[in-house]
Amino acid sequence: MKAIQVFKLAATTVLVAASFQVYAQDAASAPAAPAAAATASGPTAAAQHNVNQSKAALKQARAANRALGRKVRSALARDKQISVSNITVRAKDGAVILQGTVPEQSQVDRATDVAKGVQGVTSVRNALTIRPVGT
Repeated sequence: MKAIQVFKLAATTVLVAASFQVYAQDAASAPAAPAAAATASGPTAAAQHNVNQSKAALKQARAANRALGRKVRSALARDKQISVSNITVRAKDGAVILQGTVPEQSQVDRATDVAKGVQGVTSVRNALTIRPVGT
């Protein structure tokens, strides 16, 4: 029984040692064709261009979301019937989420109406809760 385990251990050791030698080869000593080495060395120009475009689009979308959130927050602040000190505004692709607390139910409803009136807002999810002042 021990002889089988020793044989398995030896075979595993040989396989692991051989695998280190395979990965240690560089592109110059590998038997692959030079064209294959050139394509495997990095992304193509078209792929890199697509990655750069998607990064730029993501950055632009984030900036648009922040701008929309600021517009909604500004509109809420201009409304004298709403206390915005504890309201957080999150925006993503035109969908706005209002979170936080206000002192009265009328402010919850008013905040929804004001947010819906901002240009660029497609939907409003109101997660505001009522918390009386001083509690």
